[in-house]
Amino acid sequence: MTSANPIMREERLTREIDTARRNRRQIRIWLGVVVFALFALVLVGGATRLTESGLSITEWKPIHGVIPPLSDAEWEEEFTLYKQIPQYSQMNSDMTVEGFKTIFWWEWAHRALARSIGVIFALPLAVFWLTGRIERRLKLPLLGILALGGFQGFIGWWMVSSGLVNRTDVSQYRLATHLIIACLIFSACLWILRGLSPHRSDAPPTRYSILVAAGIALMALFQIYLGALVAGLDAGLTYNTWPLMDGALIPGDLFIQSPGWRNLFENPKTVQFVHRCGAYVLLALVMIHMIANLRLAPRSTHARRAVVLACLVVVQASIGIMTLILQVPIVWGVAHQAGALVVLGFAIAHWRGFVGEYPAETRVVRG
Repeated sequence: MTSANPIMREERLTREIDTARRNRRQIRIWLGVVVFALFALVLVGGATRLTESGLSITEWKPIHGVIPPLSDAEWEEEFTLYKQIPQYSQMNSDMTVEGFKTIFWWEWAHRALARSIGVIFALPLAVFWLTGRIERRLKLPLLGILALGGFQGFIGWWMVSSGLVNRTDVSQYRLATHLIIACLIFSACLWILRGLSPHRSDAPPTRYSILVAAGIALMALFQIYLGALVAGLDAGLTYNTWPLMDGALIPGDLFIQSPGWRNLFENPKTVQFVHRCGAYVLLALVMIHMIANLRLAPRSTHARRAVVLACLVVVQASIGIMTLILQVPIVWGVAHQAGALVVLGFAIAHWRGFVGEYPAETRVVRG
């Protein structure tokens, strides 16, 4: 009986480890679906912005708004509400109901997808939580993501409301806030997903490697913020040459508004120039990081990821240049936004790769 106890304990531990691994795999699949849905949501949001559709739904109905107009009378009611805002009177006064339906469906799809992501995240979270499949260390972070997602819904309406009274579009400040929160949710899900994935235990090439990887990820996020300001000001529709801007590497009149800081947020020329400079800084960072990894640890997984990351940034920069030169056609604009998310996502995963997998001793989840 005494000799059997160690065997029974070992078998029980093996079963618990297998269960924990299975639980991790299920959570990775769930978070992978959430990340894909968030990626799609941001792209639909970008298309909504590029088609000037974001103000087509003038009321915030978190529950009732799931159901679109189902009759001609309901379409007329929605169209009448749209006619009351400045965008209609100043930009679309010749629009028909049929034309209105086109912009309405873009905004409705964006809101419907956002609501569906709430369900995709919250319901499995509840199931995993109640069945004891979530490790203790992950509970607060996942609750935080859920809370941030709920807050994002409010931020979305706060953004839309800025364009319903005195403007024909939304505030670039609120647009940038809305996009950055979406990117934070996207990044947080990827961070946890990556931490639950098996890692190779290659040592970082230097003690600063993780700091550089973190800096690249934060710079990619900052570039997205700058891009949102460019979009909010329609700054990409002007100065459509590269590498020169307004005939110079450093154009004039960058700080013509007073106080000077306003130019960084409200002067389309300055905002576009800063976005260009941010791209150069990000490209330089990933190139230096790649070279350092290849020189110090050429066969490591870190070096291979650094090469991929550098290639992604080069591709994204090329898409950005084409988008600018072509004066932001919808397809190229959405592609540029998609590329930004891919770069951000890979940068987050690369950074997480230096941190390593969640420690094995905390994997076992007891019922």
